Amino acid sequence: MDKKTRRQTALLRQLEQARYISLDDIARQFDVTTQTARRDVQDLEHLGKVRRLHGGVTLAQPVDPRVLRARRVENAEAKARIGATVAARIPDGSALFIDTGTTCEAVAQALLGHHGLRIVTYSLRVATLLAEGSDFTVAVPGGFVRPVDAGVFRAETPEFISRFKFDHAVISVSGIDTAGDMGDDDHAEVAAVQAAMRQAERVLLAVDTSKYGRRALVKLANLADVDEIVTDAAPPAPLDRLVAEAETLLTVAG
Repeated sequence: MDKKTRRQTALLRQLEQARYISLDDIARQFDVTTQTARRDVQDLEHLGKVRRLHGGVTLAQPVDPRVLRARRVENAEAKARIGATVAARIPDGSALFIDTGTTCEAVAQALLGHHGLRIVTYSLRVATLLAEGSDFTVAVPGGFVRPVDAGVFRAETPEFISRFKFDHAVISVSGIDTAGDMGDDDHAEVAAVQAAMRQAERVLLAVDTSKYGRRALVKLANLADVDEIVTDAAPPAPLDRLVAEAETLLTVAG
């Protein structure tokens, strides 16, 4: 396999994780010129594997469900530590919003030792875990269930979430880019989380190191909009500087 083929194969693997990568990020990650990055994208687009979008590239077809399921065990130990650390910040009787995703599922698992929690989530996986808490109140919106991660969405989901007030909003993201912008790849998901952030006294970002440096398709917010980041390792430059400038509390779990 020649260098070009190896590079393009590696790019496809990264897209299975990040789902969107800009041309500038491709050039930086693979130490090539922007022109070379553009030619790689054109080659893969000609093969029907990717499509160009907003100055970058995304997969032409949805990610294989087997790949998505494999993510459920990616960094599982780190996510468990993050979940326990976030749970330690939640007093009994709190009103919470909890996002979807495997890191937030770890938070839900760690919360089962609490009492009297009142929770809103659009994740059926999170809701199912929390239903084991015998004195919890759990609210979910109605709508269509997204495959694999069991998120529930409809057009009215942000409005549903906006009816509640939260002591804490526990969120996660698909990526945090080098400008400190947090994002996801689904516009509906971003709208739901933004509604929760507006209704929360405190926003906790639960995120593992695999999300650092990734650029997602839809901007959610900036690191400055978060009260505390709970992660498994300190972010690299320039994210470490942006966190310090934003005066956002950074907690490394475990």
